[in-house]
Amino acid sequence: MAAAEPVRLSEPPAFRRDVRVHAWIGVKALSDAGDALWTIALAWTAVQIASPAVAGLIVAAGTVPRAVVLLFGGVIADRSDARRVMMLFNILRVGVLIAVALWVPASPPTVAALLFAAIAFGVCDAFYEPSAGTIARRLVRPEDLPSYGAVAQTASRLGTMAGAAIGGVVVAYAGLGGSATANALTFTLVVAFIAIWLRPRFLLARAAKESALRGIAHGFSHLRDNPATRTLVLALSGLNLAVGPAVGIGLALRAHDQGWGAQAVGLFEALLGLGAAIGAVSVARWRPRREAFAGFWALVAQGAGITALGFGPAWSVAAASFAIGATAGYASVLLSATFSATVDTAYLGRMGSITRLGDDCLMPVAMAGFGALASVTALWVPFAVFGGAMMALMIVPLRTAAFRRMTLSSVTAASAEPSRPA
Repeated sequence: MAAAEPVRLSEPPAFRRDVRVHAWIGVKALSDAGDALWTIALAWTAVQIASPAVAGLIVAAGTVPRAVVLLFGGVIADRSDARRVMMLFNILRVGVLIAVALWVPASPPTVAALLFAAIAFGVCDAFYEPSAGTIARRLVRPEDLPSYGAVAQTASRLGTMAGAAIGGVVVAYAGLGGSATANALTFTLVVAFIAIWLRPRFLLARAAKESALRGIAHGFSHLRDNPATRTLVLALSGLNLAVGPAVGIGLALRAHDQGWGAQAVGLFEALLGLGAAIGAVSVARWRPRREAFAGFWALVAQGAGITALGFGPAWSVAAASFAIGATAGYASVLLSATFSATVDTAYLGRMGSITRLGDDCLMPVAMAGFGALASVTALWVPFAVFGGAMMALMIVPLRTAAFRRMTLSSVTAASAEPSRPA
């Protein structure tokens, strides 16, 4: 049965003049800055009161509950009002942060308190993110999704960088309580914006009311029965699995092996971030006609860049880092836009959850595998293996006729006639 197309509730303005969407992107970037500030404060406080192993457990504590709950969050996203879900779980986040801010003056931070905060945030993320992932499709036309993604990702990166830079200062002068208060203010602003100004332009098809477990099962059945969606989910799930270990572990290993020092790692990371921002912004200025096809080819180039990290002097590693960032930013915008525009909207939340779940569950395995390979072979080998795997994986979507022909403009034309949601 064909999926119902979104019902257009109001006509969106041209993206460059869409004040509502621009304001939402700005508010979200401010929230990302608050999150980065809070993460710095949590990590810094953890290392002050606990051993390195326990501090690492605290910082990572939100990952496991998020992975457990994420699929249920996808089911809720597909059958509930996304705005209400986002407001509810942002209010809960504010409650957690206020509890921490009130706790700290009364007694010194404890491991138990930090674990509570990290786990509570992980659970809130698991319910919030799938619903938030559908907002772009509710606000802008499919043909404007790449521009939306380019601006939103760039703003998010800038917000995160600013929050991280400010976070150290805030925790040094105001402590964990002050950092919690600052992040609570950003979430309060998000709640107010969603409640007052964020009004969707498209009504998405909703999933049937059924048990959560049955809804999850139907999500995986949909993935099995729709090859194009399955390819996109696998590609987006694997975006970070090759580059994450190469950057997170590999750059430090290369710098140590060559005697370049920690400052070289910082330079490589900065070039990676700069490249990602430029790659994302470039989509808004020079968008390809066949978005998915261009995105997958960018990931082929990224695989070559990952391989190049294992060879050559510092300047070539710096160039490869910039290239990896640029291709990551470029491909992420294009493929995320294709995902939002083409996935059946009754399954958009669940497909987004599966994508995030793959990253959460497989990244630790990929990190450990890269490190193990580096310990038993020459250092260039894991870079070549992970980069080659990325390039090989892209053969499947690049050989798929649907992605070679697809343009988001044609998706917009196909959905010009509104129909009732299922």
